[in-house]
Amino acid sequence: MDRLPNPTWLRTFEAAARHLNFTEAARELGLTQTAVSLHIRSLEADLGERLFTRSARRLALTELGRSYALTVRRALADIALSTNSLFGPATRQTLRIRAPISTATYWIATELPAFAAAYPDIPARLVSNIWGDGPENEDVDLDIRLGHGDWPGLLAEKLCDETIVPIGRADGPPLSPEALRAAPQIHILGYEDNWARWFEAQGLPPAERTALFSVDTTVSAIQLVLAGAGHATILTRFARNAIAQGMPLRLAGEPIPFSQSHYLIRPPGAAASPARAQLFLSWLRRRVGADAAG
Repeated sequence: MDRLPNPTWLRTFEAAARHLNFTEAARELGLTQTAVSLHIRSLEADLGERLFTRSARRLALTELGRSYALTVRRALADIALSTNSLFGPATRQTLRIRAPISTATYWIATELPAFAAAYPDIPARLVSNIWGDGPENEDVDLDIRLGHGDWPGLLAEKLCDETIVPIGRADGPPLSPEALRAAPQIHILGYEDNWARWFEAQGLPPAERTALFSVDTTVSAIQLVLAGAGHATILTRFARNAIAQGMPLRLAGEPIPFSQSHYLIRPPGAAASPARAQLFLSWLRRRVGADAAG
């Protein structure tokens, strides 16, 4: 075979030539800016020619680089066309995520449009279950759960810590913690002690009255709040996302630390997550970090 540079370098070169920005190319490819720079230097060394001119403020293609970029882009497009023609569309490249229904609804689903805008070539499939330890038969790339990180037979990697906060209808009157003790409260099954923990953080004893409503998901709890049935304590992340989506809700108190966190889980010895999953995970961590900093 005639001389052929490293295909990875060529793919990196095409992205860098298209963006004229190593950082943007790195984001598209799921690499670091340092890795992109190394690929380009390696390709230039292999070819014996400079492909870019670099200055403090601007990256530009040389004349040779511009001609080579067109050739490489056409070659990669031909490979993609042939692959799709022979093997079908890239259905196997769909990003598959599983999460509890409330996490899926009020966190992951709210992030997917921004991810799709950044990475339009990666379709996503989001499946959910009510309880985090539901059926394992769905083949997924990323399995996200809320808990203490101690699921038997599974490895757990923490994604983010969480806090809880009481919520009420946006048009309801602001209530003091003392007034909230006397107001109707909605409990979420499995998290019935959240109200007691929140009142304890305010220096108050638990409410004496029994909750009128108990539901099994945050989704149902929010709907009851919107219907005027009372207040609920939910994850602050969920509350802020629901409000950002236009739901007429308000935070009815200050957030307090929650004993559970979101984790990425996998069986011991499982194969490494595919590149699309690692890309989404890195992107999600950056979003979580930005939210925490904000």
